[in-house]
Amino acid sequence: MNNISAFPVQSIYIEDQETNSQGMTLRDYFAAKAMQTFLQTNNGVIGCNRYEYQIAEDAYDIADAMLKVRGK
Repeated sequence: MNNISAFPVQSIYIEDQETNSQGMTLRDYFAAKAMQTFLQTNNGVIGCNRYEYQIAEDAYDIADAMLKVRGK
């Protein structure tokens, strides 16, 4: 379920060559939205790597929960 694309593109052409792209995963999209909310609610305060790492982990936890609920 984690490999679902958020913005799939079947085929695109770059310099006359066809390229297939899966886009970003839905999990990554959900995590990015969750992370954005964390940063906005904390007034964008980023200070140490440990805090940033925790926000990223929490964002992916929320994304996983969203995917689980979505699958019901």
